[in-house]
Amino acid sequence: MSGIFGLFSSLIFITVAGGFLFIIITGLITWNRNNKSPRVTEEVVIVAKRTHVNQNNGASGTLHPHSSTTTSYYVTFSFADNARKEFLVSGKEYGLLAEGDVGELSHQGTRYLGFERF
Repeated sequence: MSGIFGLFSSLIFITVAGGFLFIIITGLITWNRNNKSPRVTEEVVIVAKRTHVNQNNGASGTLHPHSSTTTSYYVTFSFADNARKEFLVSGKEYGLLAEGDVGELSHQGTRYLGFERF
């Protein structure tokens, strides 16, 4: 019985460690790719805005779980060639932008740098 338990716990550890390693490596690849990309400023129209709320309830089943919530803010821009790209922006930027705004988007790869209305 202890052999099966040891094998099972090893598989869980390898799976969790592999998941963390995958997340770290893909994050580093994206960061490196963005750093190598040129900084570009293009004329765009804001076509959509959305938020994603991630809630961590802590230990489930307890009377007083510790919980936290994080919100990610996304804005979709349409370019002159009708291509669309979605960028992660700060909450402050999200509040200042409105669908239908026309202006210049500055970005570096998938990294949002700023938006200036005409």
